[in-house]
Amino acid sequence: MGPFRALRVHENADGTVHAALEQLALEDLSPGEVVIRSRYSSVNYKDALAATGKGKILRRFPLVAGVDVAGVVISSVDARFQEGDQVLVTGCGLGESHDGGFSEVVRVPADWVVPLPQGLSLRDAMLLGTAGFTAGLAIDRMEQNGLSPGQGPVVVTGATGGVGSVAIDLLSGRGYEVVALSRKPKMKVYLQSLGAADVLDTKMATASGKPLEATRWAGAIDSVGGEVLGWLTRTVQPWGSIASIGLAGGPELHTTVMPFILRGISILGITSANCPMQRRMKVWKRLVTDLKPQHLASIVAGQVTLDELPGVFETVLSGQHHGRYVVNLQ
Repeated sequence: MGPFRALRVHENADGTVHAALEQLALEDLSPGEVVIRSRYSSVNYKDALAATGKGKILRRFPLVAGVDVAGVVISSVDARFQEGDQVLVTGCGLGESHDGGFSEVVRVPADWVVPLPQGLSLRDAMLLGTAGFTAGLAIDRMEQNGLSPGQGPVVVTGATGGVGSVAIDLLSGRGYEVVALSRKPKMKVYLQSLGAADVLDTKMATASGKPLEATRWAGAIDSVGGEVLGWLTRTVQPWGSIASIGLAGGPELHTTVMPFILRGISILGITSANCPMQRRMKVWKRLVTDLKPQHLASIVAGQVTLDELPGVFETVLSGQHHGRYVVNLQ
């Protein structure tokens, strides 16, 4: 195999980091049983933090960034995969401790590889990517915890982001009444086009000093954390659940035990990176069946190449975009 290009992140002598496009050989990559010719990847908030050094995501340097990839198997020493198989990988340490998806060739452990679900293209798999998988995983766990359509509205915070956008699409398609919470009132038409029945300003989710407030939500998918998550604990209906998937608004949680012992609410921690393979396969299957997105094309913020990739990171970190960026690695 000849050389290929990848976006590799290095640590400088002063502790800062820089990302650069480089020519690599297969032996430069982390070990693994399966070698994949990458076709598409995607840009997640975590990727932007890693590549700019604004978050301590990478566990070692140098490392190829990118927590997602979809492509075609070039070679495999594991019998589960053959040359020509279409596959995807999300999380599992990819782009954190193991060379990641922003590369024309990726090498990974076979236990991380998911066969591309029938009915899903490689590009659409990355339009979903970690964000879409996380949204699907959140809904799967909430339904396992008792959530079903007809119990009341489900609120989605950070609604214009990747997880939020896909979550609205999946929930509405499943028959839920969805309320979007966003600090971008100008995006109301976009959020309604994905299936949001109502769009509210994030400013309403403020601290009140009360341990409990009037109940509003049968459930919530929260990518903000901080004050917003605290507010959700006070306003979710009895026996309702909150899927906690992010901390864009801060890592701290200020609440009391009152919502838990008087209303029986649940906070469900959602982590896609180390999701067990059995559940991972189940969620990907649901994403092409009963949780199949209806408006995936509307969620595309843009498609970029490896060369254009560095220019996207600041846009993602600033929250100036909506939806998902796809990386075309062909």
